[in-house]
Amino acid sequence: MHKRTILILLFFSLVFNCTVNEQPQFSGLENIKVVDSNIKNITLSADALFVNPNDVGGILKAEDLKVYINDTEVATLISEEFKVPSKKNFKIPLTVAVATDSIVDKKSLGGLIGSLISQKLKVQYKGEIKYKVLGFSSTYNVDETQNIKIKL
Repeated sequence: MHKRTILILLFFSLVFNCTVNEQPQFSGLENIKVVDSNIKNITLSADALFVNPNDVGGILKAEDLKVYINDTEVATLISEEFKVPSKKNFKIPLTVAVATDSIVDKKSLGGLIGSLISQKLKVQYKGEIKYKVLGFSSTYNVDETQNIKIKL
């Protein structure tokens, strides 16, 4: 009986000493850039930065994250599930291919021509990234805009 009491106490001390009470902190997006551009597509990438203070990981997933170029919605990004490491700073890559014909419409044609002349695009990621751990879930709102250089 004495061994059983020690095992039960050990189990509860391990369970209650693990930190799970904080969700990972979202630090923002960085490295928004064009990784490839051609006549058919522009491929954009960004890194979502997080810090996880917990002893337990979890799962992050971008769902319904909209991508805008020059204020025109051009794509919706849905990422694979990403395993969150415990007690670490980490980043999630967010990559999306945008069809160039989706950028061109009557209202944005002038803006696109201006972008081609200046070789800059206004890129915005807007939406949510969801976090899940042990039946608990929370949402991070993302709204980041950056002017990026394009290479022709």
